[in-house]
Amino acid sequence: MIHYEFPLNERVRTLLRLEDLFARFDEYARGDRGADHHSALLVVFEIMDVAGRADLKSDLLQELERQKQVLESLRSNPAVAIDKLDDVLTEIDSTMRRLLGMSGRIGQHIRDNEWLMGIKQRTSIPGGTCEFDVPSYHYWLNQSAVERRQSLLAWVAPLRPLQEGLAIVLRLLRDSGREVECLAAAGSYQQMANGRVAQLLVVELDETIPCVPELSANKYMINVRFIGVNLLGGERQKQSPLDIPFSLVFCNL
Repeated sequence: MIHYEFPLNERVRTLLRLEDLFARFDEYARGDRGADHHSALLVVFEIMDVAGRADLKSDLLQELERQKQVLESLRSNPAVAIDKLDDVLTEIDSTMRRLLGMSGRIGQHIRDNEWLMGIKQRTSIPGGTCEFDVPSYHYWLNQSAVERRQSLLAWVAPLRPLQEGLAIVLRLLRDSGREVECLAAAGSYQQMANGRVAQLLVVELDETIPCVPELSANKYMINVRFIGVNLLGGERQKQSPLDIPFSLVFCNL
């Protein structure tokens, strides 16, 4: 199955973008080639830009505090494993302390580094970080993989509390999912929302079906269309004429 996640508000959209960027950074940073670490540094700049929203830290803190109160209220439920509940609450408390320990504007340590900001400016130019453009960057890329990795991890370390906070929020959001089996007749599916509010909708589709979902939703209606995949280009992609079975998962904190 392929899972397609569709955020329905800007906050969840931002968290999903950051989750993807942190995962890409970790993947590139594990590599040993200069090209891997060049890609990792580009991702650091992207994380800094996406996380630059002034209210992201406070949003995470408010959501974690809200989830903490919700989880605490479950202690009297006999179906809840108290040891696992305590583990989650401890994780939330630890992450909130780390978030509170972040001072100043997110990514300010990178903005204060003139060398890094010079490289960031050059990356907006196609091919702008060639060795003749930024010799000092070429020098860094020719250091040992261990040294480059240490630098990368140091630059991203002040941003890690954000990664930990969003990981908890997204995990709780995904775990809240309610799955519904659906059938898109001739590639189209509509469902009345009936006042249900979702923050994230997930379409689960068999990987052998050569289509991708397009989703639109509001408080009244959910619409899913399945578009045929043509990776070679040519004709404009059209809605599939097939009846397509899929799962729709509603997630809401």
